[in-house]
Amino acid sequence: MVNNRRAFLKLAGGGAAAASLPLGACALLEPTKGKVVVIGGGFGGATAAKYIRRADSGVQVTLVDRDAEYLTCPFSNLVLGGLKRMEDIRVDRSGLARNHGITMIRDEAVAIDPAKREVRLASGAVLPYDRLVVAPGIEVRLDRVKGYDAAAAELVPHAWKAGPQTTLLRRQLEAMPDGGVFLMGAPQNPYRCPPGPYERVSMIAHYFKQAKPRAKILIVDPKPSFSKQGAFQEGWQALYAGMIEWQSLPPGNAINEIVAREKRIVTGFGDWKGDVVNFIPPQTAGKIALDAGLANQTGFCPVDPQTMESTQVKGIHVIGDSSIAGTMPKSGSAASSQAKTAAAAIVAAINGQPPAGAAYTNTCYSLVGPNYGISVTGVYRPGPQGIADVPGSGGVSPLRAAAEVRRSEADLTHDWYKSIIRDSFA
Repeated sequence: MVNNRRAFLKLAGGGAAAASLPLGACALLEPTKGKVVVIGGGFGGATAAKYIRRADSGVQVTLVDRDAEYLTCPFSNLVLGGLKRMEDIRVDRSGLARNHGITMIRDEAVAIDPAKREVRLASGAVLPYDRLVVAPGIEVRLDRVKGYDAAAAELVPHAWKAGPQTTLLRRQLEAMPDGGVFLMGAPQNPYRCPPGPYERVSMIAHYFKQAKPRAKILIVDPKPSFSKQGAFQEGWQALYAGMIEWQSLPPGNAINEIVAREKRIVTGFGDWKGDVVNFIPPQTAGKIALDAGLANQTGFCPVDPQTMESTQVKGIHVIGDSSIAGTMPKSGSAASSQAKTAAAAIVAAINGQPPAGAAYTNTCYSLVGPNYGISVTGVYRPGPQGIADVPGSGGVSPLRAAAEVRRSEADLTHDWYKSIIRDSFA
């Protein structure tokens, strides 16, 4: 990320900054068609920034993210399973500046002023915009379940944002005795995926099979069913027979309390205790989206399905996990697809043109084992109720597939990861 003061001077058109700018950034000092600020440098924000510049190099794009590096939620479950290391899921964002002329600012967006069309940063800098993209991911709510707060999360990690919590949960798994119990409190809908809870269980089962073969896994789930359930459970039976138990709570019951020091989950149906406990709490749109009034009573942000523009505040496009995107899941693949639609709509608006027709795709791969992959795909279009599945499109991996089919999907999982990293960040 560039120095904040220098970046601010460049954005304001200050000539004093010109001498210190890299050669590829000099074009940004020339008059532009418009200014776009992107908040958040994950799959959604990075893709939007890149595709805006690809569509119209006359648009000035600034991406703001508080973190120096991006740790991907996709494949963070593989770290827990011992198939990847944390360094394997670190992404270099420098290609966005080098290859596409995007101004990168390492700072935190703390306020949005829609009337003035300005974003205020933690450093005090103010960024003007003609269009704003908000892609902050999700906020993990540590205040929604009794007993679960920041201190409790150090004993019962959620590991729902790749980083220190991922490392903490991995250390706990390594320290767990053979014959111990890993207990997961699964999330209620909606939740961000990846990291998917049921892939997480699969990867931890893989690790246990190698290192702690007498270990058991128990999932306490407030939902009556989950995505790719048949394919997951078929894989668990094939690879980890007798190790994994899924307990769905009866209707009307929920996870009511976490007793962190006792490693215990309390529900209206009963209590469960584990040697290592992973609780995935409720989630909402990212804090900056909430603070800016972009969310409704659901805690997520309604958008125009044709453009991903907020229906709460004009001139702001909300993409990725924070948005209400109809039947699309909250995934990196979905965020990337939404970013491309938003980018096209933004460039059209800046050039005084109507938006083109929107279409969206999503692919969610999951590894049940190193050579056992499953997936779900979908195609979506705007409809009367928002973004909806195109009838007859997509589908889930078939049951009772041959071993070579599962192996092929495992290979495709790794290919997808490499492809989306390249598409979003290179």
